[in-house]
Formats: sequence, structure tokens, C-alpha cells
Amino acid sequence: MGIRRLRSAAGLAAALLATTATAGCFAEPSPLPTIRNFLVSWQNGNYRNAAKETDGDRTAVAAVLSALPSQLDLASLRLALGRVRQTGEDATAQFAVSIDLGDGGQPWSYGSSMRLHRTNGKWKVVWSPSIIHPQLGQGQRLAIVTMTPTRQPIVDNKGKTLLKKVEVDVFGVTPGRLANAEQTLGQLAKITHLDKDRVLAHVRSAPPQKFLPLVTLQVPQQAGDAAQLRQVPGVELRSKPAYVAPAVADEIVGDLGPATAERLQQVGAPYQPGDTIGVSGLQVLEQRKLAGTPTVQVVAQDPSGADEKILNEVRGTQSQSVATTIDRRTQDAAEAALKGVPYPASLAAIDPYTGAVLAAADNPPAQRKNDARQSDDPSQQGSTALNGHYPPGMTFSIVTTRALLQHDQKITSPPCKRGTQNIGGQEFTYSGRVGKTFSSNFAVSCTTAFAALYRNVAPQDLRVSAARFGLGAPWSLPVPAFSGSVPLAANDAERAAEMVGQGKIEVSPLSMALVAGAVASGTWRPPQLLKDSPQPIQPQPLSGSTDSITQLQSLMQTSVRSGAARQAKVPPRPVAGVTAMVPDGNGKVVSWFVGYRQDVAFAIAVEGKVSAASLAAAFLRAKH
Repeated sequence: MGIRRLRSAAGLAAALLATTATAGCFAEPSPLPTIRNFLVSWQNGNYRNAAKETDGDRTAVAAVLSALPSQLDLASLRLALGRVRQTGEDATAQFAVSIDLGDGGQPWSYGSSMRLHRTNGKWKVVWSPSIIHPQLGQGQRLAIVTMTPTRQPIVDNKGKTLLKKVEVDVFGVTPGRLANAEQTLGQLAKITHLDKDRVLAHVRSAPPQKFLPLVTLQVPQQAGDAAQLRQVPGVELRSKPAYVAPAVADEIVGDLGPATAERLQQVGAPYQPGDTIGVSGLQVLEQRKLAGTPTVQVVAQDPSGADEKILNEVRGTQSQSVATTIDRRTQDAAEAALKGVPYPASLAAIDPYTGAVLAAADNPPAQRKNDARQSDDPSQQGSTALNGHYPPGMTFSIVTTRALLQHDQKITSPPCKRGTQNIGGQEFTYSGRVGKTFSSNFAVSCTTAFAALYRNVAPQDLRVSAARFGLGAPWSLPVPAFSGSVPLAANDAERAAEMVGQGKIEVSPLSMALVAGAVASGTWRPPQLLKDSPQPIQPQPLSGSTDSITQLQSLMQTSVRSGAARQAKVPPRPVAGVTAMVPDGNGKVVSWFVGYRQDVAFAIAVEGKVSAASLAAAFLRAKH
């Protein structure tokens, strides 16, 4: 990296000449022109001119000065002249040095001095490496030593790691052994997508005799890159096991990867190419806490690394673990329940009395990027269990029923009819069991009966009921999450559709798990994923009479006991819930189960035709 000059040569010269007022009057010739030319040339990178003002070997002096920017990977150098004293044929000049190491911290500032001697009427700087720094000895160089804290784990609600140990290949170089640094690092950068210039600067500023790690790859996932790096001359390999991969909740925990140029822009200083940083999930969102920040030292050392002196140190910060609310037993049960499902499937589980997220499982576990179920913005993608966008179908009957109960709806309804019916100008099809009462229609998730009730609830009342369940609330989770959307219906067709969770309504599995949790506890609570990060929004009671909450609980229990969700029954403790199979365009369907049992509320969404109630039973059996 070249020197980014903070002052022009003319500006520095003017500042230096201004010192004559305080330096006293000198008999000609004065040492000031020599001092000025040396400092201006040094600051502006004209090292041969600076060397001409010394009594040393010009080539050797220029080489020492020109090596300084790469040895420190400095961003800028600023020199300021202080007191000048002359005694006969000798003089001493003090000056201040300010070096910006480009790490976003305070510049490294210190004082130095130079001796001058006049021979045959000409002043020359008496060359010594101590001019660069008072403690820099003959034959020594400066180097940057970076000490990185051990990265801490992401842990579950009991403090146990959510990571697993995998084999990693650490590729790096010993700078002093590189025959052709530019060629070696150019090949490495091309394979790993690191910034070549930054890698080169990082290597040149490092101690030449020490192994410098530059990229860490997981085996066998990144075996292709590893195989290519093994063929690059000068690249060295150190293999070891490390806790770096997510053991569960892949999309929540996230992955680690090389500090590419793009990723460095995201996490910022003081990380360098060669660091292993978070690239997704909590690993990137909590990067600074998990990794801490490195301690950076400027050292003077002999070529062998001996007699090392610390000239400056910028202390970093300690790394800390990140404690989540994930319950490992619940998470394992969720992943086991979804394993083998032939369609994309997600399950979110919460504690209904705290809002703590106990599990967020996706099958397949790999992030489904650019999936229509998530935001088109890559920064807003993540776990579909938390951030998926689905029509809720008849699971929305929980919200609809609360709105009806708030308006003194008696537990009666139009008869449930099979087949296709036009309601409010839109067609609805139902092919399940037929109920004769409101309770039985709820239990069997009768679409046509609920759609026909659209005139019993004003559009704004349905939105108020949805808001009471937290749908559309301004959550504040550290990872992308969707709280749902319930737009105001514009006509009768949209009103009928929204009664059965269709139309423009969208929810995520997490938002519906919170709906179930609100029924279980009588209070909606915002979700919490990190133990030390409480939500800015407050819990809210469902309101209404205790009887209405009890009715909702009874309706959901009936649905599992003898209705459409009966396959979710897992004795001996009662299970409450509703199920749905909602059309989602282009012949696709989304299968749902939303419910609770004692200390867990959860929602399952599957992008295909399956028995979500059976998956709920599998989850509950695995959990206990």
C-alpha cells in the first residue's frame, strides 16, 4: 500500500521554514535546508532524494526508507519539525512522527531526532536507523504482529456450544521464504477471492520468519479450493480439528469463511485478509463479540526474529460467547421431525410464557437463497422458519375466531359444504369432513364455512385481531425474521379470502408459533433469540373475556382430539392445534400445523402436500 500523503511537499516545507523564528539565527550555511529536504522527501516517498541528504550509502538508505510503508502497511505518514540546535559543525533536529496504520484507530505518534554534521561547508544528516524510530537498531526492521483472540462459540440456553468439531485446512505463508510473493499471493487470491493487494500488504508487514495464516477451509465442503491451494508454490498447509461448523440450527448459527474483500467491507476494521470471520447467521451478525478484536503491535526485530522490541501496541477486545435461547433438545426434535420430508419444510418453536425461540429448523438445512418464500434482499434471507413468507390458510382461523368472539359471535356458523362455492365473488373449495356447528367447522378447518362469515367481521376488526396476535409487529431479532402482513381488504372477495388466511395475508412459521403461544398463555409475547437482547416491544394480553381465551383453547384442543389435526395427538398430555392445506398458486400447496402442548408452542410449514399434523406428532414424541 502506498503512502497517502496528508500534507503536500510545499505545505511541509512552509511548516519547516516557519521554525526559523524559534530556532535562532544561524551562520550560513544553515542546516535547515538539509533538514527540510530530508523530511519533505521522506514524507512524500522520494527516498533517493532523502538519501542524498545523508552521509550514508544512498542506495542502502533509500532501501531502508522505502521499505517502511510495506513493513507497517501504513496508510499515511506525517512528519513535523520541532527544535533545532546547532553547536559549531554539529546540529540536532527533533521531529514528530505520526503514522496511520489504517486500522481505524488512533495514529501511532512518537518523537524522534537526527544528528547533522557539516563538512566542507555542507550539512549532511548522519544516517542511522534510529532516525526512523529511536529504538530501531542497525540491521533491524519494523513489522506488524497481530494477536487474535480465540473465537468464542454460539451456545444454547444451557450454555453448551451449538458448534461441532470438523477438520479444517489452514493455508498460509512464511513471508521470508517466498521466492515470488506477488505470484504466490496472486494465485492464492484468485482461488479464494481475497483482495490481492491487501493480502500482499498484510504479508509484507508481517514478521518474515513466522507462519502467517491466510485462509481456513473446511474439509470436505471446500475440498476443491483446498486442492488448488496445495498446488501453489510457497503456500503452506496446517491441518487441525476445530469447532467451526454449526451442529444444529444451521441458518441461525451461520458459517465461517475467509475474509474476502466484500466480507471485510461488511464487518469493517480491524480484520484482515487471512482472518476467519462470520459469513452468515449469528456468526456474521455477532462477529465483533464472538471474535473480539485483535491486539496489534509494531515491533522492531532482527531478520531472524530475535531481539524483538515492542514499539507500540493497540489493545484489542476480548472475544465473548453469544448465548441464544435455542433449546438443544427441542431443536434436535424439530430437525428429526423434518428429516426425510420430500419438500422444503420449516418448524419454529417458542416458549409461550417468555417468547424465547426454542427451535428454528429448516429442511433442507442449507439456506434457500433467492427462494420466493423469503425477501428478495439477500441481507434479509436466512432461516425460513423465522423469515419465510407463506399464506396461513385455515390456521388463520385462530385470528378470525378471536375477532368473531370479540363481536359476540355465538358458536354457530353456516353449514360446511364440500365442493366449490362462490363467496363474495371468489371461489373456495373444500373436500374434507363436514361439520355442522362453528366448533366442528373450526375443528375440521372448513374453508367454505369460515369464508361465508366474512360479513360478520369488519375488515379493520380482523386487522386489529391480527395485531393483537403480533402479526405485523416491529420485531427486533438479530437475524432476519418476518412478523407477518395482514393488509386491509379492499372488497368482498378479499374479505372472504382473508377470513380463511388467503388473499394477501402472509406469515412466517415463527409468527404463527407466537400466535399459538398467545392462545396457550393468554398473552402474546415478542420473540427473543438472544438471552441478553430483550425485545423493545412489550407483551400484550389477548384481551377480551377469559371465556374467549378458554374457548379458543377448547376449539384448538377439539381440532386435535377429533378434528382435522387429530394425527397430532400424542398422549398423555393434551395437544391443541389447527391444520391447513392452503393453495399457493401454480398448483402448489402449503401444509400447516400450528399448535401447542404445555411448555412449547410451534408451527410447521411444508411446501408440499403432507400431513403436517403427523409431523407435529413426530416432533412432540422426539421432544419428550
